[in-house]
Amino acid sequence: MTTATAQDISTLRTSLRVNGERLWASLMELAQIGATPKGGVCRLTLTDLDKQGRDLVIGWAKEAGMTVVIDKIGNGFMRRAGRNNALPPIMTGSHIDTQPTGGKFDGNYGVLAGIEVVRTLNDHGIETEAPIEVAFWTNEEGSRFVPVMMGSGVFAKAFTLEHAYAAKDTEGKTVQGELARIGYIGPQEPGDHPIGAYFETHIEQGPVLEDNDVTIGVVQGVLGIRWFDCTVTGMEAHAGPTPMALRKDALQVATHLMQEVVANALRHKPHGRGTVGMVQVHPNSRNVIPGRVKFSMDLRNSTDALVDQMVTEVKAYADKLSRETGLSIHIEQVSSYNAIAFHDNCKDAVARAAKALGYSNMPVVSGAGHDAVYMAKLAPSGMIFIPCKDGISHNEIEDAKPEHITAGCNVLLHAMLERAVVV
Repeated sequence: MTTATAQDISTLRTSLRVNGERLWASLMELAQIGATPKGGVCRLTLTDLDKQGRDLVIGWAKEAGMTVVIDKIGNGFMRRAGRNNALPPIMTGSHIDTQPTGGKFDGNYGVLAGIEVVRTLNDHGIETEAPIEVAFWTNEEGSRFVPVMMGSGVFAKAFTLEHAYAAKDTEGKTVQGELARIGYIGPQEPGDHPIGAYFETHIEQGPVLEDNDVTIGVVQGVLGIRWFDCTVTGMEAHAGPTPMALRKDALQVATHLMQEVVANALRHKPHGRGTVGMVQVHPNSRNVIPGRVKFSMDLRNSTDALVDQMVTEVKAYADKLSRETGLSIHIEQVSSYNAIAFHDNCKDAVARAAKALGYSNMPVVSGAGHDAVYMAKLAPSGMIFIPCKDGISHNEIEDAKPEHITAGCNVLLHAMLERAVVV
């Protein structure tokens, strides 16, 4: 093998490319584990299917000459040695668990793109100064166990291993029990694993890149998120005898606040997001005026200050609405995730790689959470987005073009090489 210098990397960018057909074939093979009739994948975390997926990916890693370490929360780290293995590895990765009606690419692409980077380096006999690692993180989706992004969260000390172990699914099975059952409780303490830099390649899961006909999204950061439960309390009454002016209709008041959630996000462009996704109406009867409505509020923006401003404005509107109508409005925060800005060096490496490779690119933000959120707390981190058809994800019809899959992996390859080569 030869050690690549900065000049070598510049030369390599004119010729070095991943094998897109091989990457696509690997994605399609992994997608057969838990394949659904509609063309998607149901491979819930810590199930027998998840074990099959993990075993397949680890088998590919070992075939590529990588060593594998599993930690106590089941995170997997697949390492290609460097010339100086005392250096912290340049890492990439994502997850291979899916939603119940998931697609072929969410998460899986990020893991297999990392495997393809290693395969490509092997094909060309390229030795990096620092080791290269590919990670798969446990229970990113949170569809069977909460919290979401569990494996990377434990790794980053956002919550304890004991808290994660105790989480139960709807059948009362625990994370610890299911990890043990499928044989994925490893010896390493979560977090006892250095990282030099972290990159995550992912489908966008939104429509921005496709709408702009751009191939590569240089992800600037992840939106801050605040989740609330809101309860509006009025009085049930008969829909016929009760005049409109004398009603205490909780649903009509709630709809005003729901509209404000959306209007507030529109006022905080370009990255403001406001969503009401869950509504419960009591007593939910055709001829009864609703007496109580509980609904969710999801507010997001690119900085914590902007999210906090949105929250303040929505709460002020709720107070005003309560005073005007006489109905009680109670808002309770149930979850909060801080906004994350990715490291300038990693963002620049992605942008340089995209430009050098001739791919159209633009800065974007991630509206969804990813394992990179927790990695950004530990090491310089960045993300690479590619378009997905109609911006659809968490859906069996989730789709991406092979040429975009290849492009994102090429950008990952060169961004990682830039970080892994010490001049």
